[in-house]
Amino acid sequence: MSVVLRLARAGAKKMPYFHIVAADSRSPRDGKFIEAIGAYDPNLEPPKFEVNEERWAHWVKVGAQPSETVAGLKKKSSKPVAKA
Repeated sequence: MSVVLRLARAGAKKMPYFHIVAADSRSPRDGKFIEAIGAYDPNLEPPKFEVNEERWAHWVKVGAQPSETVAGLKKKSSKPVAKA
């Protein structure tokens, strides 16, 4: 079983909200998952990305691969915000 860290869509039509989940790579996007470890809300300005760092580290340590989207969001959220 290959585990991936990916987004699972929730929310209303045209108002998406995403859960960051650890799931079997064979399960559908919004289907069965192992554990929810965070959330992403693109409707806010700036978009809210929050993740449980301990659980993220655990899943990466045991071999889970983040999806391209989740990895990009994580990388972007960990950058310090430049002050103008």
